Amino acid sequence: MEKQKEEFTRYETARILGARALQIAMNAPILIKLSKEELEKIRYDALKIAEIEFESGVLPISVKRPYPKKKDEKLKRVKERITDQRVDDKEREEEEDIMKEGEIMELAKPDDEMEDDSGNGEAGEE
Repeated sequence: MEKQKEEFTRYETARILGARALQIAMNAPILIKLSKEELEKIRYDALKIAEIEFESGVLPISVKRPYPKKKDEKLKRVKERITDQRVDDKEREEEEDIMKEGEIMELAKPDDEMEDDSGNGEAGEE
């Protein structure tokens, strides 16, 4: 009884109960025996009847869950193994590239950044 409740998500349970309640409301036969007193107690509510049927595990309703499509393509394994020496070589190459770029860009020197005291003023002032 409890096992069936665990295998459905709450959305699936709601869908099952709603579908079965609609069937009962459209005069489908009830799958469990309920006495007249029990029916009067739940006021002939189709949703309550569907809930009782669901909890008893007699509903012949199944859930089809779509699964992702399989891909035939397998992942390719990288055949090249990177050794510590190779990593060191790559780091050295990157450091050399950074040094070259620094020379091309002519890194600013503190002397060049000092304000011009000759009275010429900055280019933006007039």
